Amino acid sequence: MPKMKSVKGAVKRFKVRKSGKIKRGTAFRSHILTKVDGKHHRSMRSPKHVDPADAKKIKAMIN
Repeated sequence: MPKMKSVKGAVKRFKVRKSGKIKRGTAFRSHILTKVDGKHHRSMRSPKHVDPADAKKIKAMIN
C-alpha cells in the first residue's frame, strides 16, 4: 500500500510546536490595515493556535 501524502497547502500554513499545539497564522493581515484599530492590529502579531477540535484533522494533513 502506498504512503499517504501530506497536504502541501496545510504544510505551508501550519507548524507543530514542541508542546504539540499547532501554530497558525492570523487572517486579514495582508493589506488595507489603515482601517484596522491599532489594538486589533497589535493583537494580530501574537502567535495563534488551532482549536483542539480541528487539531487532529490538521495533524493528519501535515503528516
